[in-house]
Amino acid sequence: MKKLFLIAAMAVMSVAASAQTLKWAYVDFNEIIMLMPEMDSARATLEENQKTNEEILMAMYEEYQTKAQQYQQKAESWTPAIRESKEKEIMEIQARLEQTQQSLQQEMQQLQNNLQAPIYEKAQNTVNELAKAKGVAFVFEKSSLLYVDPAQGIDLTAEARKALNIPADRTLESLQAELQAKAQAAQAAQMQ
Repeated sequence: MKKLFLIAAMAVMSVAASAQTLKWAYVDFNEIIMLMPEMDSARATLEENQKTNEEILMAMYEEYQTKAQQYQQKAESWTPAIRESKEKEIMEIQARLEQTQQSLQQEMQQLQNNLQAPIYEKAQNTVNELAKAKGVAFVFEKSSLLYVDPAQGIDLTAEARKALNIPADRTLESLQAELQAKAQAAQAAQMQ
């Protein structure tokens, strides 16, 4: 029994000693993903697709509005059979509109997943390579850490940004300002 206890104690001390020598790092993965040039291309593709989808839905909605207005204006002068036919037609347009909207939302989600999957994979592979090169045992997401002592761990964010060709002066704030300016320009163009 004493032997078993001694072996267990030595195993625990060995694990504790090796745990103290493990190196760890952290990275702001969200920053890296959002600022990658590939993500700019993905955002542009998604915006283009969204615009096309909105045009499709707007055309269908206008058709629905036209038929509904026509029904309201002329319903009293129609025979019951025509009125019933027109009501059915309006309900079919509405159902088609809802179905198309759901279908387009699903397609957008699938497109987003297809565009972003290789971006996430590239960023993950880059972080993995940097961690291996530095002899790091663990890499944590910076935003999920409650406390970070920079002297105890390695911040891989700057190196990952460089490896992924993210300009040094590009920040999440500058990206947000860029996207906001685009949205305002698009809104101004719609108003004209």
